[in-house]
Amino acid sequence: MSLPATPAQTIGPFHGTALPFPGGGEAAPVGHPDTITVHGCVRDGDGAPVPEALLEFWQAAPDGSLVGAPGSLRRDGAVFTGFARVVTREDGHYALRTLPPGEAPYLAVCLLAPGLTRHLFTRVYLAFPEHDPLIDALPPARRATLLATPEAGGHRTYRFDIRLRGGAETVFLAFPGRGGRPGPP
Repeated sequence: MSLPATPAQTIGPFHGTALPFPGGGEAAPVGHPDTITVHGCVRDGDGAPVPEALLEFWQAAPDGSLVGAPGSLRRDGAVFTGFARVVTREDGHYALRTLPPGEAPYLAVCLLAPGLTRHLFTRVYLAFPEHDPLIDALPPARRATLLATPEAGGHRTYRFDIRLRGGAETVFLAFPGRGGRPGPP
């Protein structure tokens, strides 16, 4: 006796309802003159948008200090915490308002999405530094997947898309004991 196939179902977790918090994408203090916007889309290997992906951003403050501390989820509108959490919309788009990072010239990103059994780590560079061990170790075509592009006519606005698979897959980092999967070199 054979049974009919059951319909496919995307595995969770689904983060869109439990982990976001008010002002999660507003890391920069309100009205700060150096605020930048980083936005883009999370896409799967076929180029389709990934809704309800959760992106966590960690970064150094503009002076290079690491300000992430307990209470980083609380926003008082005046203190920069170095942490943000945003969820992609149905079209896979996200937006973050933050300050340019100091010392470490990138934003660290942790990505969780429906269908992924492990979180993924990557970086967003606003510009490549002269010497960076990660960038120096990558072929030029792979480096480009870590670089946010300034938008023409967009005041202090950068675009950074994340591709989960395929030829233009974003470089993902592996940290022993922390999960994630490295992208191909």
